[in-house]
Amino acid sequence: MMTTIDFAAPPKPLFSYRKYWAQRFGTAPYLPMSRAEMDQLGWDECDIILVTGDAYIDHPSFGMALVGRLLEAQGFRVGIISQPDWHSAEDFQRLGKPKLFFGITAGNMDSMVNRYTADRKIRSDDAYTPNAEPNKRPDRAVVVYSQRAREAYPDTTVIIGSIEASLRRIAHYDYWSDKVRRSVLPDSKADLLIFGNAERALIEVAHRIAKGEPANQIRDVRGTAFMTPKNWLPGDDWQVVDSTQIDKPGRIEPHTDPYAMADSGPVTPKDAKPTAPLSDEPQPIRFLPRAAQIAAHKKTRQQTAIRLPSYEQVSQDPILYAHASRVFHLESNPGNARPLIQAHGERNVWLNPPPIPLTTPEMDGVFDLPYARAPHPSYGAAKIPAWEMIRFSVNIMRGCFGGCTFCSITEHEGRIIQSRSEDSILKEIEAIRDKTPGFTGIISDVGGPTANMYQLTCKDPKIEASCRKLSCVYPDICDNLNTDHGPLIQLYRKARALPGIKKILVGSGLRYDLAVRSPEYIKELVTHHVGGYLKIAPEHTETGPLSKMMKPGMGAYDRFKQLFEAASKAAGKEQYLIPYFIAAHPGTSDEDMLNLALWLKRHNFRLDQVQTFLPTPMALATTMYHSKKNPLRGLKGGGEDVEVVREGRRRRLHKAFLRYHDPANWPMLREALNAMGRADLIGNGKKQLIPAWQPKGEGERTTRSLSSSASAAPRSGLMRPGARLAPGVTASPQRKGTPSGAPSVRRTAKPAAKGSAKR
Repeated sequence: MMTTIDFAAPPKPLFSYRKYWAQRFGTAPYLPMSRAEMDQLGWDECDIILVTGDAYIDHPSFGMALVGRLLEAQGFRVGIISQPDWHSAEDFQRLGKPKLFFGITAGNMDSMVNRYTADRKIRSDDAYTPNAEPNKRPDRAVVVYSQRAREAYPDTTVIIGSIEASLRRIAHYDYWSDKVRRSVLPDSKADLLIFGNAERALIEVAHRIAKGEPANQIRDVRGTAFMTPKNWLPGDDWQVVDSTQIDKPGRIEPHTDPYAMADSGPVTPKDAKPTAPLSDEPQPIRFLPRAAQIAAHKKTRQQTAIRLPSYEQVSQDPILYAHASRVFHLESNPGNARPLIQAHGERNVWLNPPPIPLTTPEMDGVFDLPYARAPHPSYGAAKIPAWEMIRFSVNIMRGCFGGCTFCSITEHEGRIIQSRSEDSILKEIEAIRDKTPGFTGIISDVGGPTANMYQLTCKDPKIEASCRKLSCVYPDICDNLNTDHGPLIQLYRKARALPGIKKILVGSGLRYDLAVRSPEYIKELVTHHVGGYLKIAPEHTETGPLSKMMKPGMGAYDRFKQLFEAASKAAGKEQYLIPYFIAAHPGTSDEDMLNLALWLKRHNFRLDQVQTFLPTPMALATTMYHSKKNPLRGLKGGGEDVEVVREGRRRRLHKAFLRYHDPANWPMLREALNAMGRADLIGNGKKQLIPAWQPKGEGERTTRSLSSSASAAPRSGLMRPGARLAPGVTASPQRKGTPSGAPSVRRTAKPAAKGSAKR
């Protein structure tokens, strides 16, 4: 057993390690993908081989490039196996056996999200593959790749990571098989799982393995998970808090009868132990200073693990699943999170606390590495949509404190914002200007997971370290949150002043409830950085679904719209807001979708593409979808019910409400409106939703009867929740520069008419 594990110790700076001996080989123009490239570099073997389901693009927005270049900067020889043929182990032998370990990832996206639509249909393209060719990666790629690597070299060390491993690190509901699956650890048989932003853990683990320490004995690194024997603990001084039951009753003491005539004496429980008689001698009273009390409590907490309900329990009991999800999310702040234990049969999955976020100098060091900023030359002239989308954009931060329940960013990147310095960002813009072919002077985006969270942090580090809230902005913006947009305004001004830069656009989604705190920021944004349209995401208009999403009400949207239009008018520009909405989130009734459709028509919005929820592993909205309970509230006594609709007809109906203007949806909507008692909304008036007439040849596909679902099912019907593949989107590259980021989206919009917008 280990005797010393100190998760409270400050992390070792990322670039302070003594470099591995192989640094003498220098920097590779591209990390090698073939033996021929290794020979050109003078390598006889790779120290580390990274396997990915994506094409290899040497740019910090792509996880394998970022991780590979970081390992190279530590002196290791790093090779890349990109999109291998998984039908045999042969392709996993193309670079030989790694001296230290295989690093296995699915790529920038979860492989199931990448390959399947919300309707479980195979996607026709893959944005991360040359020429968008589909079917270049397997389902559950982390498991498949790990097994093939073991088959290729049975005695090699295997470490798994990326968003797919992060979001599947404990037992999780899997939408595609419609069941709770085990942690990816026992299925992949990996020696170690690295979750979240992987830089700190990966560098420490790599150096320790290089010194001869077996990976399966490394048990004290934040951001790692591993399998242990049933009763394993790091030391004899550790304790476990049992959270395997929602409400564990204690002994019930009998009450004294207040009407008893005789004094029966104190009631003593049957199993009470006799107490020693009190001594007549005076006893000293010890007063422990408050600081000492706090220190003792912290030490005890730092040596405490939380036992979640086992895989076997949560796979059979949806309420226990919701309870486990709630505990998991409450233990997600690196400042106070404790290790988590979940039994899988006769062994445990052990999760160490999340990694400590990178400092600004460390973020700069990661993004300033010598990336080629282009796809590997082996792809020739092939177009890779993910690269085409982000090659003129700059990632300025990572993390998100919004806490939206349908989004997986916080489960992977965390809630604490990690920002780059101005100098590092401006340096990258200049690199794009000078080195990226086809640059015309326009930076397509300066942003991240959210456009306007740059350098927004908690005012007090001590409060931040002790906070257990799931969101800094819901139900209201926290008083302890610094909402000063001044540093971002200054960055914008310096970026657009660079020689050769014609325009700096902001393409990332804007958090408008934060933006209204800074009218100066809105003015700066609207005047200089909006290319006609600005993306914002109210997601819904109704209180029910918004409360389950942890999103603000429409009051903040209306206020932002006023400021946006006033600033556009002052700048002499005709610009539009493009709001995005999600169909059938948990907590959404048919009436909610109807009210949203009426809002869209009233404001003259017509949505080109919409999508129902895709439940991604470990998101809180996915928990609602599976358990029909609200994990945002306590679950004692059964908790709050959340109605969920899984039937295809109801799902199509909710989707149809968002596209009320499409004649193909009118028969379905007429039938639903009649069933809801809202036939008054059928007609040709301005206040009516759909006409009574039907164009010839339109709507035959949607005339299937809804009577069995619309009339008999509860009106609080729901559809698929999911992560950040939100309304009207197609899969596109991750924009965060993490070792592996959550999927991001691209939405398109066209003006419907002057003063309105259409998408």
